[in-house]
Amino acid sequence: MENEWANVSDGANEASEKKTTRGISGMDAPAVAEYLKQHPQFFEDYADVIAEIFVPHPHGGHAIPIAERQIVTLREKVQELEAKFKELVSYGTENDQISEKVHRSTLALFASPDLETTLAVLYHSLKEDFAVPQVAARLWGRVPEQSYLQELAATSSEIRQYADQLGGPYCGPVAAFESREWFEDGDVLQSFAFLPLRTARTFGVLALGSPDPQRFHPGMGTLYQTRLAELASVATARFLPPS
Repeated sequence: MENEWANVSDGANEASEKKTTRGISGMDAPAVAEYLKQHPQFFEDYADVIAEIFVPHPHGGHAIPIAERQIVTLREKVQELEAKFKELVSYGTENDQISEKVHRSTLALFASPDLETTLAVLYHSLKEDFAVPQVAARLWGRVPEQSYLQELAATSSEIRQYADQLGGPYCGPVAAFESREWFEDGDVLQSFAFLPLRTARTFGVLALGSPDPQRFHPGMGTLYQTRLAELASVATARFLPPS
């Protein structure tokens, strides 16, 4: 009989132990996290327990108190915010510099007395202020009499139609039709930007070229290129006979 009671007692203890084990193993981590979020009073009621909890260091090594782990996390977040802030300041400074260069170019362009000077100022600004390796342009329609500028040379109907269909600046690896021939060293160029010149109509195109394949790529922003195209259009159109 005594052995039977012992077996029953052992069986009860084993069942109780299994039940407890199932309860622990069945605990769901998200549920625990949600409970703690819903019951912030837990951290005040069991502050001494929290102080005794140690967790792995996020960068390896010894375990650290959970409070110290939180400090490490906050420090890393502060560092991330500082890096983002520096990046924003850098972008802001760069944009200010670009705006200053565009403004300086605007003043020089509209102080130019003729088309030849206007184009020379435009080319110089692009090369010196914006580090564009090679620049070319072609204008068509009615041109000034006794014109000798290469920018007024004959162009194909394909390039005129191409420029007319551009809704904005094109950036990429393709040189449109005969445009590669416009550059001094067109064979070495691997990326291009084509900016349509237009007022009431399209009357030309400004072409930029670079041997760097990533200088003008399809995914780049074109805000300043669009403004430059508008500026160049108005500056050059002053010296072209009205249609």
